[in-house]
Amino acid sequence: MAQQLLMPKATAVWLVDNTALSFDQIAQFCKLHPLEVKAIADGEAAQGIKGLDPIATGQLSRDEIQRGEGDINHRLKLSEPKVRVPESKRRGPRYTPVSKRQDRPNAILWLVRNHPELKDAQISRLVGTTKSTIEQIRDRTHWNATNLTPMDPVTLGLCSQIDLDLEVERASKGKPLPTAAEVGATLQSASETENLDFNYRNDREEEKEIDADAVFAKLSSLKSAPRDEDEDDNRY
Repeated sequence: MAQQLLMPKATAVWLVDNTALSFDQIAQFCKLHPLEVKAIADGEAAQGIKGLDPIATGQLSRDEIQRGEGDINHRLKLSEPKVRVPESKRRGPRYTPVSKRQDRPNAILWLVRNHPELKDAQISRLVGTTKSTIEQIRDRTHWNATNLTPMDPVTLGLCSQIDLDLEVERASKGKPLPTAAEVGATLQSASETENLDFNYRNDREEEKEIDADAVFAKLSSLKSAPRDEDEDDNRY
């Protein structure tokens, strides 16, 4: 893996302020355009960026800077790193602890039923199984098919919810959107809603029209009833 310069723009700011290198040399070293380096020197770009000393970070030697200042055609080279970072190994099949291997068929059955869009390779990455086992569970030809129970692999600890969501998202990327017939029509058309709104308003307006005489007549009848009872009590 080729070594790359850390924080190229901050490094360019430091080289502009502290060296006599040309704009082309700094641009070549920092992988920038010469006009961008010129804008940094004029104060038109990289404002507020603190310069990063490449000598302190071990990415450029002082002798290399002096050679560049003495020869305008010299191309600056990154210093060899003092510490070699090993390249990350390719991620192989997921390791499943021995205590949880008996739960893999149940997890595979759950994935097959709840996420049929997942491919065999994705299921294999999630629970660490083989394609032949997945096919046997799909076809119900597994030796223990009658005793299998669908169980969430996240609950079983075979994979994380993030990994599961990521695989489901990948599998659903090229999947076409469901049609209206599959989803089911839940909204009415504009013409229907317009007519419904007009009739609805008329009904509401009719409900608001209340007969005032009927209301006052009912109130007067309620008031007269207690008076009649008081008169009956005074007679005795």
